[in-house]
Order: sequence, then C-alpha cells, then structure tokens
Amino acid sequence: MRDAMAGAAVGDDVMGEDPTVVELEREAAAVLGMEAALFVPSGTMANQCAIHVHCRPGDEVICEERSHVTLYEAGGIARWSGASVKPLRAEDGFPDPADIEAAVKGQDVHLTRSRLLVIENTHNMAGGRVLDPDGFAARVAAARVHGLLVHIDGARIANAAVALGCDVAALTAGADSVSMCLSKALGAPIGSVVAGGADFVAEVRRVRKAFGGGMRQVGVIAAAARLALRDGPAALVRDHERAQRLATALDGLPQMSVARPETNIVMLDLSSPSADDLVRHLARKSVLAMAVRPDRIRFVTHRDLDEAAVDTCIATVTDWSRSNDS
Repeated sequence: MRDAMAGAAVGDDVMGEDPTVVELEREAAAVLGMEAALFVPSGTMANQCAIHVHCRPGDEVICEERSHVTLYEAGGIARWSGASVKPLRAEDGFPDPADIEAAVKGQDVHLTRSRLLVIENTHNMAGGRVLDPDGFAARVAAARVHGLLVHIDGARIANAAVALGCDVAALTAGADSVSMCLSKALGAPIGSVVAGGADFVAEVRRVRKAFGGGMRQVGVIAAAARLALRDGPAALVRDHERAQRLATALDGLPQMSVARPETNIVMLDLSSPSADDLVRHLARKSVLAMAVRPDRIRFVTHRDLDEAAVDTCIATVTDWSRSNDS
C-alpha cells in the first residue's frame, strides 16, 4: 500500500484531473452498484454530504436511534442541513417497515416533512449486525410508500456482504445513495466514498467543496484506497472468525456476557457499570477497546491483528474478570 502511494499518478482532484481518484471512483461505483461515486476524506463527510443533498432545512431524517449519523457525527444533520431526526428503536439496528411507515409525518403544515430514511449496514452500536437484501428491500418499500429517499450508511457494508456471501451491490439495490469507508477493516489509511446517480454525485461534489473536503493531489491516498477496495474484502472472513473466537472465549466469564457476533464487532456486557475500569486494565496490556456504555465494551477485529493479539485480549479480560469476581 505504501509503495502504491509513493508511485501514484496524481493531478488536481478539485478540477477532476487526478487519474488515480478517477479510477477509484469508477471502481467504487461498480462495486456499489451505482452510477457514480465520489472520494471524500471520511465516512462522516460522506454521510453528511449525502444528507445535505437529499434534505432541506426543516426536513426530517428517520433512522435507528443509535445510528452513527445521529450519535457520532457532531450534530451534523442539524448543523449543516438544518434537518431534524426522528429516531426509532430496533434491537438489531434495523427498524421494522411498519415502524418506518408509522414514523412518517403527514402533510400538516405544523409538522416537519419526513424526507429521508437512513439505514446503517452493518449497524455499529447493535454489534455489527447485518441486514440482508430482502430485509433492506422491505424497508425501502416502506419508505417509498410515503415518497422517502433512502441513504445507506455503509461504512462497513463490505463486512455485511462477506457475512452474507453476496456482492455489495446486492445490499444497495433500490437505495438513492450509499457511503462506504475504505479505511476501517478494508485497510486504507484514510478515505470513504459516497455513491448514487450521476446528478446526485455532481451535487455531492459541490457540497464536498463547501464542507472543505476538496483536496488537490489526492491520488497519493486514493492509491491506497484502490487497494483496500480491491483486496480488503478477502481479509474480512478472517476478521469475522477472530471475532467469533473472541466472543466464545469471553462469554460466560464471571459477570460478563457476549452476544454472538455476525461480523467483526464484539459487544461485551458487564453485570456492573465497570466498563471504564476494564478499558484501563486492557490499555495497560496494550489492548485497545472502547466503553460504549458504563456496562458495555466494544471490541473490533481488523487486519492489523493476529491470533496472538486475540489471545492477549482473552487473557487480559479473563484476568480482570477473575480478580473482580466476588
């Protein structure tokens, strides 16, 4: 990847003249089953650019209440697009079609206008849960009944495709737009894409510029992103297997339980609000994890980890669990 970056052909991407970026965008559009794609610095920018094109001030975005677009993008929906959020609760991260329809506002002038449904696949805070093509199609159909647009936060959509044994494009059919991170488990050091119809992507390009995401000789990072798009998915099977091994080892330890992971995210639930204490204990052994609730820790497996790293994590959590078992 570093060799590809060093040897990348570059040009001015703001002017559409970087050949490496042009190729990346063409390849990404094909993978995602869309007409066009645009390279952006981050997944957050990809999502927020899409929302900004789809929505107008006063519109409403419907999404699951723990979705990344509403929890972890610094209030971008309100900050940049002047839209509000209607959060729905779904344990698996994917609101039922009936709940989506029930959430849509009518035409009363006193109410916000429901405009956009956002589906996150895989769903991060639900533990990397996966929505299959039939499930996605049912939610798109519910949205279309009321004229909603549909955006997929596909930061980890490659993980979903690998888990289901299908092409990524099978998980985007019927959507108006989709984002995908080329960093995270796919392995690029930076970058995401947002894809959709050609007219939509042309507007996203304008929004990217306004948001400060227009970069110049960006082929040096697009070269790494192309390798991530091409070669990264093959490594995800191993990530998922390691997540399964980690979950199996941790589940049933004193004061702990783990839901069976579907992809590369493992959620460890504690019987007491001691997640921060365990995270600090892990860090002392150079194991990095995140407390997402006072009683829940998120582990993520990825290509930079080997079997020894999983063993270290298991041993460190086991040591903490036994020392705190009263």
